Amino acid sequence: MRMLRAAVIGVGYMGKFHAEKLAECADAKLVAVADVDAARARAVAGELGCRAATDYRELIGDIDAACVAVPTALHREVVGACLEAGVHVLVEKPLARSLQEADALLGLARAGSLVLQVGHLERFNPAFRALAGEAGPPLFIDIERLSAFKPRGTDVDVVLDLMIHDLDLVLALARAPVEGVSACGFRVLTDAIDIANARIEFADGCVASVSASRVSQAPVRKLRVFRPDLYVSADLQGGRLRYVRKADGGIGETERRFERSDALREQAESFVRSVGGGGAPEVSGEQGRRALALALEVSALVRKRLERHGEAMRGAR
Repeated sequence: MRMLRAAVIGVGYMGKFHAEKLAECADAKLVAVADVDAARARAVAGELGCRAATDYRELIGDIDAACVAVPTALHREVVGACLEAGVHVLVEKPLARSLQEADALLGLARAGSLVLQVGHLERFNPAFRALAGEAGPPLFIDIERLSAFKPRGTDVDVVLDLMIHDLDLVLALARAPVEGVSACGFRVLTDAIDIANARIEFADGCVASVSASRVSQAPVRKLRVFRPDLYVSADLQGGRLRYVRKADGGIGETERRFERSDALREQAESFVRSVGGGGAPEVSGEQGRRALALALEVSALVRKRLERHGEAMRGAR
């Protein structure tokens, strides 16, 4: 079987890591990296022993698969060009800027029978995988993701930058249609939404509260799931699940620990396996679209609320 020829398009902060992990995959060969910054492309290519390019279109025809880590605004163009040329794609989240763009990419992938995987990295966390694999629908899910301000990622608001990770996790845990969404948020350090909270109600009665901030002083990462007679607190960074349940007329606590894993490498290997016929990708384009649809709805609700608040403030003056 011929070695899969792979490239990474966009080797900024995340793209460089993607290139390193693809270079380590036993069933793939990293043949090139592309970036509009020629010096950056040459530096990464020199480190990993592959070709450098400033125009990704030069690579099409020489590759079978690509990891796309360019700004979200360019996903439709770059991912679309790859798919149209018969190249399988792993694209950083979010899948696209809009559902129209996402649907166009999904259509191209289906037409070409190509793998389109979305980089929702938390799905490869062993603690989350164990949590998602447990039986029983959740009653309530509470997720909080706070981080310090970083200029990287501000081409989109905090919902598409950070919260979309957890919206994807909520959808994976709840496994029921969304029935209602409410949200609030605020602009703090950028012109986009920097802090947001969403309440999501599902058709089976489950409710999720999801909070995200990119203007916090200290990082916070919490995930709690409440099921009948059971509460699970997940430390995804530390690789621990703590269970609290009724036991012998009282309350019992147990803990599961998981070895630290390289989620980015596992994601790359999963992508390579899927391209090689090893089954559906861990996070398919359709799942990426579902997370995007929910994120866009949350963003729209926050903006609408901010507009109403602004009009009320102007009227009070």
